[in-house]
Amino acid sequence: MTEVPFPDAQVHFGVFFQGVNHHTIWTDSASGSQIDFETFRRVATTAERGLFDAFFLGEGLRLREQDGQLLDTDIAGRPDAITQLAALAGITDRLGLVATQNATYNEPADLARRLASLDVLSGGRAGWNVVTTDNAWTGANFRRGGFLEHAQRYERAAEFLALAREIWDAWSETEARAVERDSAQFRVRITPTVPRSAQGHPVIFQAGVSPAGRDFAAAQAEVIFSPFGTHFEPAREFADDIRARLVAAGRPADDIRILPGTQIVLAENTAEVEEKKRWVLEQQITGATALSLAGQVWGRDLSHLDPDGPLPSEDPEASAISSTRGAQRDGQDRAAVVAQWRSLADAKGLTLRQVAVETTARFGFAGTPGQVADELTRWVRHGASHGFNITPYQVPTGLDEIVELLIPELQDRGSYRTAYTGTTLREHLGLRPPLSHR
Repeated sequence: MTEVPFPDAQVHFGVFFQGVNHHTIWTDSASGSQIDFETFRRVATTAERGLFDAFFLGEGLRLREQDGQLLDTDIAGRPDAITQLAALAGITDRLGLVATQNATYNEPADLARRLASLDVLSGGRAGWNVVTTDNAWTGANFRRGGFLEHAQRYERAAEFLALAREIWDAWSETEARAVERDSAQFRVRITPTVPRSAQGHPVIFQAGVSPAGRDFAAAQAEVIFSPFGTHFEPAREFADDIRARLVAAGRPADDIRILPGTQIVLAENTAEVEEKKRWVLEQQITGATALSLAGQVWGRDLSHLDPDGPLPSEDPEASAISSTRGAQRDGQDRAAVVAQWRSLADAKGLTLRQVAVETTARFGFAGTPGQVADELTRWVRHGASHGFNITPYQVPTGLDEIVELLIPELQDRGSYRTAYTGTTLREHLGLRPPLSHR
């Protein structure tokens, strides 16, 4: 009999409203706006009806580009995350509210105050996904321009986070004391203006998976938003690695919650699962999107080609693939990718669009509600994750099937809550007090 290491573990759900991307279907007639507050209201209230832990927002400080042109085949633009979450705090009662915010281009006094304000006004439901942003094209938006090297970004993020925690903790029942810092990154004297929240201070999320990112998480984070949300073994290896790094950092092995990003496709019966998966993928990779992805690989405009025709016959540009469209193909060798695409097309007789579909990173789960419930329960009870941060493939209706069909199946298995038992995000996640309060 296979041992179940965490037999009572329950699945935690967050919803990741991704914003800029081509994985959310936005050309279908049922798709809603990515900007209107009604879309955010519908997704957040559905998540709260489904007893989710949190509503999680990404951040984009600059629109994505390709060959110097703004992408018009992807979703583009989004409102400021903390502003959105402040609005959602007024129409929700329990749902956690997580903002992705940058430690490279913000300043501690301002960001710590805005996050503390969200935490206090929401009754202790705020979270901060700490990111550092790795590209110069975003840095060009800011006064200093440029960007920090990889190691320096994590050095600044660690100091930024330590300073933010000092600011949050400097307000007590008897005084608000000043916090001073004089270092290479910060020279400040800050007196907090916001009291502590019901959960002490915001829950700290982190998403980096490089060795430096994992060490940063083990030292600083309370939740990890990982990319290992499709295959069980890589997810469990990552979770085991984080548990080992936590112990090495002097923390309990269960001191972090790991919530991989994922997508869930549900069908009423087994016979319909493959058809539904194919529909979702083909809606995500339209003909225009396929030509745009091929243009990214070749390094030139290919919009004049037939997406249902063959791959381009000419060679790609000599430069590496740009990062301005996201991290998936950042810095890859164009010639090597083109060779892979041609080999795949020749072997399977695929068109350009079919190659783009085949080579687009798939993520997530597909099946009947019962099949998916069994698999998600296996993940959390065998230590591969503590739950999932779900990206709906369509908004605002993408959570409806999950709440109405999947969650009852999980509850029948005893692997999902049947009611909120706390009021704060920290309580939903079952976390200990903040690291600076122990």
